[in-house]
Amino acid sequence: MPPSSRSYALTDLSWVQVAEQLTRDSRLIVPVGACDQYGPHLPLGATMIVSDRLACDLAGEFGVLRAPSFSYGVTLPAERIFAGSAGVREKTLNRALNDLLSAWEEQGFTEFILITAQSYDAHLESLTTVAAREARVRVINALAVDPPSNSPGPRGPEHGGELLTSLLLHLCPDVVQMDAAEDIPPPPPRFRGLGRTRLTKVPAESSGAIGWPTHASAEAGEDIYAHILQKIREKVFLSPDDTTL
Repeated sequence: MPPSSRSYALTDLSWVQVAEQLTRDSRLIVPVGACDQYGPHLPLGATMIVSDRLACDLAGEFGVLRAPSFSYGVTLPAERIFAGSAGVREKTLNRALNDLLSAWEEQGFTEFILITAQSYDAHLESLTTVAAREARVRVINALAVDPPSNSPGPRGPEHGGELLTSLLLHLCPDVVQMDAAEDIPPPPPRFRGLGRTRLTKVPAESSGAIGWPTHASAEAGEDIYAHILQKIREKVFLSPDDTTL
């Protein structure tokens, strides 16, 4: 399906135009980011850039409305101060999104697709417990999508590492400062639930990133982004059976 040049952003439309679109498709994409640090080489809004781009591309391709970005999330704790980084508590994020979805559900939206690229457990748990009265709520963690088959194997959990840095080099290279990137090996893996590796905090010796950002490339980011986009297409828009991705 070719992308549309029409804007599907709520903030670009009048309420009359939104009501008209609701008669054709009652889904709403809600990108959720974070104002978090990801090392000296990436901006505080790195994950918001990824979520926003996915929301824009999917809205245009499938003719689905998208909400204004919710730019604050639950940030990864750290043993040092990183200027500008600020988050909300898990229950605050949950309540804020519940309030927003409740208002939109009253207007006729029947399905909400929350897209995030912030992989901290508390952030994701807050999103996965967001609920509506009757509307369907689906949560997508873009960074949890299995990497392309030609990508290097996983080397542990990361925060501002190779994966996110590659995506930013592809999507918005001007905001990436690769000369400031530093590799910090992730802590020994700890498994939780269905084998998910967990990060609990940024260690004091790290300048913010965890993982291997110096290994990132725009070429890898292009492949990874295309792969993530295709997986969301398949799981959510073409054969929408799963609640989470």
